[in-house]
Amino acid sequence: MSDIRLSREETALAVSRLQGWFRDELEQELGRLPAEMLLDFIAREVGPVFYNRGLYDAQAVLAARIEDVNEAIYGLEKKGGGR
Repeated sequence: MSDIRLSREETALAVSRLQGWFRDELEQELGRLPAEMLLDFIAREVGPVFYNRGLYDAQAVLAARIEDVNEAIYGLEKKGGGR
């Protein structure tokens, strides 16, 4: 897996949210550069956990859909029976 890359707009939004959280929850001001560094750390060290969980969830949804298709095909086979 390659590094998680955010667009300029996504980075700006994430930095703003980190700064707001620090201000509201910790009563600390977090400058832009430290916020960007923290975001890079989170993306690098924690991001893969969330990424992998998203893949696992997508795989589970896909497996359920495939099972539905298999059941539908099986239903068609029974209706066309009599062979």
